[in-house]
Amino acid sequence: MSDAAQPTAAEVRAAAEAVKAALDRHLEAVERRSGEDDPAVYAAFNELAATAEAYDELLYDAYDEVTPFEIPGDDALPAYAGPEEPSALSVLIRRDYAVVEPQRLLAQAQRVADLDPDADTDTGAGAPGGAGHNVHTALGVLFGEYEPDEIASRHKEFGLEEGDSTLWVAAADEPAEPGEWLSTPFEQPDAQRVVCRFDVSAVFDEEAGLGDPDDPDDDLEDAEGLDDDGIDDEDDELDLDGDDEEDGTGTRGVRASKR
Repeated sequence: MSDAAQPTAAEVRAAAEAVKAALDRHLEAVERRSGEDDPAVYAAFNELAATAEAYDELLYDAYDEVTPFEIPGDDALPAYAGPEEPSALSVLIRRDYAVVEPQRLLAQAQRVADLDPDADTDTGAGAPGGAGHNVHTALGVLFGEYEPDEIASRHKEFGLEEGDSTLWVAAADEPAEPGEWLSTPFEQPDAQRVVCRFDVSAVFDEEAGLGDPDDPDDDLEDAEGLDDDGIDDEDDELDLDGDDEEDGTGTRGVRASKR
């Protein structure tokens, strides 16, 4: 417990009173709710969460004590304020990967370049060492050759491990003009125009007690049958047409937020 800027007993007491008042307002909003997505309930919920968090911090700073409450993160969708009948939409997708088998990644990229000479046109794969020269070049080759959905479904073939991913569907009044948002494509969308979102993460299964995805006993992938180059015997011939599919979801849980 630090003596710097330590809150007074009166400040802690005031924060506790704020929590009590926020509790009353939240209950009143729930009792008067007009529907499932009542904005008054949403606002009262956020106020209660904020006041409870402030009280918890002051209590800890002043007395080195904590409350038994877990303050949820503000990741729920707010009340929808977009058009009832959208004439356009934006789909925003983020998928994270870790490069866990660099040699597999390099070998697969070189194989793509060998089987499809056009694959290295804009990636620098023609530089000394070829497509398998370094991870940077190899990633350019693979992501230039395959669609993102195919990378997602076949990530293990490419030496990648999936991290968290999310998909947001946001309503728009009209389609964007060509090139309008290309300079800033990843600005945060208006959460009140999000029709639905789907989050995928191992943490959801861990919270539900469905096992540890890092536990070798929970790993569904069989490590047998690999060549010296780290590639499955059955995968020696890459499907450049994208016909092969692999379920890459593993043990990661899915959380959906819909209107």
